[in-house]
Amino acid sequence: MRHADLVALIRDGVGGRGGRWADLGAGEGAFTSALADLLGPDAHITAIDKDASAVRSIQGPIDVRVADFTRPLDLQDLDGVLMANSLHFVLDKGPVLRAVHAMLRPGGRLIIVEYGTDRGNPWVPHPFTYEQWEGMAAQAGFKNTKLLRTVPSRWLGSMYSAASEA
Repeated sequence: MRHADLVALIRDGVGGRGGRWADLGAGEGAFTSALADLLGPDAHITAIDKDASAVRSIQGPIDVRVADFTRPLDLQDLDGVLMANSLHFVLDKGPVLRAVHAMLRPGGRLIIVEYGTDRGNPWVPHPFTYEQWEGMAAQAGFKNTKLLRTVPSRWLGSMYSAASEA
């Protein structure tokens, strides 16, 4: 996807400029860069991925950490968390989602980007539809969940973005 497409997927969930955000499962930083463009230069973004070679390519004034987001992270009082194409690697999503909820300030936002299917493959092992996301988000304590955007995907039919509040 082009950078403009990544920005468009998450734009309506970001809500404003600045703030403290984390990108969990940042990979090489494609969505991290989109988030940085939306938040502007006054934001503080922490990009986390367990693959040290992937996060080396992340550029800009971004705090990069090599860590596994399924383990405890020292993050708190965040304005937002982005999980783009990362939560589908986790089988038991409940503990991760509850930990993310605890990282956010009241009213903080969780933006997810996911494939719109519940059938995985070796590269996307545990995807979930938006309808499934609504239930998972509520069970983890999130509220005001809304679908932001759906786009075609040549891999698994479609991708969607959604936002929920802590």
